Amino acid sequence: MPDPKMPPNLDKAAQRGEPSYVWRAGQERRLDMITTHGGQSIKGTILVNGCGIGAYLQRLSTQAQQAVGIDIELSRLMIAKEHNDHLICAAGEYLPFKENSFHFVLSNEVLEHVADDQAAIHESDRVLKKNGIFILFCPNRGYMFETHGVFWQGRYHFGNKLFVNYFPKKIRDRLVPHVRVYTRKQLKNLFFYTHLHTMHHTTIFGAYDNIIHKIPRLGKLIRTSLHFLEKTPLNVFGLSHFWVMKKGTKKSCD
Repeated sequence: MPDPKMPPNLDKAAQRGEPSYVWRAGQERRLDMITTHGGQSIKGTILVNGCGIGAYLQRLSTQAQQAVGIDIELSRLMIAKEHNDHLICAAGEYLPFKENSFHFVLSNEVLEHVADDQAAIHESDRVLKKNGIFILFCPNRGYMFETHGVFWQGRYHFGNKLFVNYFPKKIRDRLVPHVRVYTRKQLKNLFFYTHLHTMHHTTIFGAYDNIIHKIPRLGKLIRTSLHFLEKTPLNVFGLSHFWVMKKGTKKSCD
């Protein structure tokens, strides 16, 4: 299994991101949020758009009538097929499914990497059934670290880079051309003229499993403190947007 600390192809890792190869508290927490807000829709036909190595797909499939995963990277699907049956190599902007195919669609930290994020949102809307649920996690521009690294002097420098997301957009995008980051307003604009209506939105911090693994007491203190801030106005500085949408019959223009 690939070592996430040493990506085999730096350009590809920068452009596509790296999936989580180890299932830990952070992934378990997100899965609980997904199942809580997905409700009965998860018991129907579900799509994990950008499934990576299939960790979430595998766990959600135990509840679903049918679970399908797509990813643009064939090498990741080859790992995913060890525990998942229905996998397709495809791009999120061009989903190979008919309209109204799924009760539930999940996009977990994928939107920021696609070539056309507007098209990817519209495709998720298109394949979702009426009253279906779409759940999205994606990076928050308010977070003080850029977690995907930067492109500087002709090469990628991975790791958390402080304050990069606070630079003016033109400078930030020059340093981080390989991945987007979103304000709440930018995300709302992506949902304009879709049938997706907001049911729930918040901003969450991470689980900081790596810090806990190295320095348990400090890591747990950081996690507890930041998860408390999620319940306050300071959640605007969270790591990721968590957006729950329901498909209606009328297009959203608000």
